[in-house]
Amino acid sequence: MSSLPQLWSQLVDWLSSHAVAPALDLLHLGKLSGDPRDIAASLLIAALQIGIIGFLFRPLETFFPAEKWADRQLTLVDRNYTMMMLLGIFPLFTYLILMPFSHLFGGADPATSSTGSPLAITHWAPWFNGHPYVLFGVYYLLYDFTYYWMHRTQHAIPWWWALHSMHHSTRQMSCWTNDRGNLIDGFIQSMILAVVGLAMGVDPDEFAWLMLLGELVQNLSHTNTRLGFGRVLQRVFVDPKFHRLHHMLVDPERPKLHNCNYGQVLSIWDVIFGTALYGEPPRPTGVGDPVVDHDNTLSLVGLHVYSTKRFWGAVRTLDGWKPGEVAFDPVSYRPIPVDKLDLHALAQHLSGGAAAHSANAPTNAAVVEESATA
Repeated sequence: MSSLPQLWSQLVDWLSSHAVAPALDLLHLGKLSGDPRDIAASLLIAALQIGIIGFLFRPLETFFPAEKWADRQLTLVDRNYTMMMLLGIFPLFTYLILMPFSHLFGGADPATSSTGSPLAITHWAPWFNGHPYVLFGVYYLLYDFTYYWMHRTQHAIPWWWALHSMHHSTRQMSCWTNDRGNLIDGFIQSMILAVVGLAMGVDPDEFAWLMLLGELVQNLSHTNTRLGFGRVLQRVFVDPKFHRLHHMLVDPERPKLHNCNYGQVLSIWDVIFGTALYGEPPRPTGVGDPVVDHDNTLSLVGLHVYSTKRFWGAVRTLDGWKPGEVAFDPVSYRPIPVDKLDLHALAQHLSGGAAAHSANAPTNAAVVEESATA
């Protein structure tokens, strides 16, 4: 009987030779530097991820919801985007960019480092070569630590928040929300994490499983469920109750409360660096800035257009590079420091909920404009 790794390799080989390679040849992409097995592995991992989301996480939203909705209309764009990302965009990105990039430092002794990085963990501590599961755990600690600080930076730098705000804008955070994000933002994140993986000496196949583990935990943590891991484990691992507080709408009475819970898989980083928040009841999710909240009225294409406009409005200005929490001007999309806005007025305009998004969007934009000039 084949072991799981052997079975996985056989499935990858079969899909690569019978479907991926012929499709790439048909599209005249077969001679590019990527290995067709990479895209086959990505498709199988995507199918596994979608199955877990659909058959495990989605039922949690039905039977144990954190927030009850009259309908799931706002989740549809996220579900469709997840399917497109996992079954199309990300496998092609892996084949065309990520895996070829991962071989830039090739040529090293495979007994010490598959990537050739002089910083590889196994280069400095060969002991790990005989303990692959311990090595994978160390890889993940460093990977997750990198993600924590990258995520905090996404919220701190206005031009990066302009992109990342697309992810936070939804008022119906669900098991499909994790992949909701501007493609520019996704590219930046992937390249940062890939560079860290290369530096650590992570094999490309191991890197794919690192990403899958992180993505699955994030799919669970975005799920609209009141599930928690208990008083002890929630101090170590991110659960849906913990991450929901990261996505909560701004509270005008406590305007810094939502600056919390940045961890991807391990909440311990938030505990160590003082950004952990526990004990709050479930709160509505979304972004208080009405220019960003307007995302809830848009299609998938519109989401990318408007988040990219915010990005361009911020990145070409000096204020877009100054750390701080911002909203965006409704005309120029330049960043506006939040402390210059009337948060109570914004909250009043946003209190109509998702049903009023389309009608209220121009009025809400006017609130930002008026607050900025007040």
